[in-house]
Amino acid sequence: MSDLGLTHVALPVRSLDASIAFYERFAQMRVVHRRPGVAWISDRTRPFAIVLIETSSEFTPLLPFAHLGVGVASRDEVDRLCVMARAEGCLAREPEDSGPPVGYWAFLRDPDGHTLELAHGQELALAVGEEDEA
Repeated sequence: MSDLGLTHVALPVRSLDASIAFYERFAQMRVVHRRPGVAWISDRTRPFAIVLIETSSEFTPLLPFAHLGVGVASRDEVDRLCVMARAEGCLAREPEDSGPPVGYWAFLRDPDGHTLELAHGQELALAVGEEDEA
């Protein structure tokens, strides 16, 4: 059966290897398919992937507030990853607690300047599961 619904987001990158390493470290994503110039990465929690496409062309990175969002298991995990990101020079915004439904979050920059949000306590599943009130 073919996939239905939102299946992927494609991002241009300068180096597949650098981008794969970043998303492995900070988003627990792994390569699920690779061919020359292209890698599909996923956290394998649902049928969804980020498609990294290596290019030498000019592109505009995702910047706040355009970003990819990843939920992590705890506030401590957000803090731990932010310590790593700070040491690597890719922490773009310090952790902040915005309360429900946004939760505790921070922004990182990937090797190409795209923004990755790490968050704990977001309640997207609850919002998506609610019936349409329109």
